Amino acid sequence: VRLVESGGGLVQAGGSLRLSCLVSGSIFRNAALGWYRQAPGQEREFVARTTMGGGTDYADAVKGRFTVSRDNTKNTAYLQMDSLRPEDTAVYYCSLETFDYWGQGTQVTVSS
Repeated sequence: VRLVESGGGLVQAGGSLRLSCLVSGSIFRNAALGWYRQAPGQEREFVARTTMGGGTDYADAVKGRFTVSRDNTKNTAYLQMDSLRPEDTAVYYCSLETFDYWGQGTQVTVSS
């Protein structure tokens, strides 16, 4: 199973980015998919989750600004990030939480 994130980059504060996580194989539709991030010198932290049934969960720090979604026909999950702040700067990872599979991460940098 491979997870490949894309969509990271450099953006100014207040801007938006959309991350994608492409999962190989049909396992995707049978798993919760989580987004996590890790800033330099900090622990990896939970950002958002989409469940098998399409339910969602968010960390308080991103609630109201980020939106997680999934398209089971494309084996892809998305993280729409709006109103970005410098403190959102981190490497963002997606994870098939049910099976503990992880992607390689994509860098998001928000300049002030």
